[in-house]
Amino acid sequence: MKTTIAVILTIILVLVCIALVVTVLLQEGKNAGLGSLAGMNNTDTYWGKHKAQTLEGRLEKMTKVLVAAFMIIALILNLKLLH
Repeated sequence: MKTTIAVILTIILVLVCIALVVTVLLQEGKNAGLGSLAGMNNTDTYWGKHKAQTLEGRLEKMTKVLVAAFMIIALILNLKLLH
């Protein structure tokens, strides 16, 4: 029973890792350009205020969810395999 759960969690962990790599690679670079030198903030623009509704915003949110899932599954696997 323990090994079956460990195998299932390992498969899920590998799938989460692949999804995490894909979402990170799909994101655009964070090149701030010259605006960052002058202290300009992107949150003042229309795009900055509605970023969560764009594809980039969804990719960032998905990345955070996948990182959390990765950490939780890895912790569970570590605790299960040690005992």
